[in-house]
Amino acid sequence: MSQAQQHMEELRELVAEVLEIEPEELTDTGDFAEEYDADSLRAIEILARLDKKYHVEIPQAELPELRNLKAVHEAVARHAGWRD
Repeated sequence: MSQAQQHMEELRELVAEVLEIEPEELTDTGDFAEEYDADSLRAIEILARLDKKYHVEIPQAELPELRNLKAVHEAVARHAGWRD
């Protein structure tokens, strides 16, 4: 498994836990709000967990962009300096 795949799977687990769904149900591009009924509190919870797990601070101003797993991965990669 590549580092990028490993990161995606870790993020999938983390986000699925917050959204209270099974990781297998969470697609890379599924819209959190439209497909998984996520509200802004869940989005903030995702940010908090990312910060705690990866010691990365994603500004709340970026929250509207974090609509799916792929966008979350890109944001964490950018702020954490991952070279996936």
